[in-house]
Amino acid sequence: MKLALVTETFPPEINGVAMTFGIIVRELGRRGHAVRVYRPRRHDLPAAGAPADFEQVPLPGMPIPRYPLLRLGLPAHGRLRREWTAGRPDLVHVATEGPLGASAVTVARALGIPVTSSFHTNFHAYTRHYGFGLLRRPVLAWLRRVHNRTRRTFAPTAELCAELSALGFENVAVLSRGVDTWQFHPARRAVALRAKWGAGEEDPVVIHAGRMAAEKNYDLLLRSFDAMRQANPRCRFVLVGDGPLRARLQRENPAYVFTGFIARGELAQHYASADIYIHASLTETFGNVLTEAMASGLAVAGFDYAAAQQFVRHGENGLAVPCDQPDALVEAAVHLATDPLLRAQVRPAARVAVESQSWENVIGRFEADLLAVARAGLPATEPVIA
Repeated sequence: MKLALVTETFPPEINGVAMTFGIIVRELGRRGHAVRVYRPRRHDLPAAGAPADFEQVPLPGMPIPRYPLLRLGLPAHGRLRREWTAGRPDLVHVATEGPLGASAVTVARALGIPVTSSFHTNFHAYTRHYGFGLLRRPVLAWLRRVHNRTRRTFAPTAELCAELSALGFENVAVLSRGVDTWQFHPARRAVALRAKWGAGEEDPVVIHAGRMAAEKNYDLLLRSFDAMRQANPRCRFVLVGDGPLRARLQRENPAYVFTGFIARGELAQHYASADIYIHASLTETFGNVLTEAMASGLAVAGFDYAAAQQFVRHGENGLAVPCDQPDALVEAAVHLATDPLLRAQVRPAARVAVESQSWENVIGRFEADLLAVARAGLPATEPVIA
């Protein structure tokens, strides 16, 4: 299969969508597919290394307003039409719904090329976190229009597929998320790293990794941390990542460790060297960080949706609380901070819960779905919810 992937975020950018499609593209290339990635040009980040298994085509873009770490791809109708007329792909997959992705859908349809899409980010839910709550309906309408012009829309969980279908999205299917259980492993625990954090072997280390942005619910996360510290002063807190909120968070919490962005190998060691992971976000479509923490053998607590709903069994391999009860998350966090027996019980069970969620299995299912669309097409009226 000759596959054109259009995305506005890709490695070396660090976020869930970039990581997911970096892995997917690499693995599809290794399976013999000819993959070409169309993404906004970046001059401000180091190169991710020679992409031996796929090609990249840089296109014009601009920093996202109020979020300069990410790029917005500009419409590229002319360039894409020339590219795909000269070398026609068997299928176009649009990973993000910005102007670049929308233009790719239009061009693919005009040329009669099968086109699919992915729903990764709840942009309509983000509007209230950035002071644009009145735009929720128009943003949702835009997302629905972009996706419904493709032959199939992939979302990370069956739960989200059902939600999207109820909102009028058509032909929805699951593209789950894998976890590298070799890279994220309890054996990577490092006593020296814990010592660098000021933590002894019996001191619970609480870690969080992610984009430091308003939609990630950092106010509740920090409230949980404060309650944990009051209940158990031996707790240590490590925050991995960067984003618009980092300067304020670091200024207001000088006792916490802020690492900034780190390489995935380092991230695996950081996870394994901690003990507890608290996931406070309610805008994730999946939450890769949660499954990575579980694979690393951490005691986790989060809201009962997305990855937590799929993998966490309350009281058995972690703690999951109702989405409308933020105080319950604080209580769960305190429970993990003060009950070493509970931590000892759930940590090995967390690892077991995600061991079968390999990228090989996830990509194999996605590959089969893409091949089916590329070879036979999919009637626009056929619902596919896996």
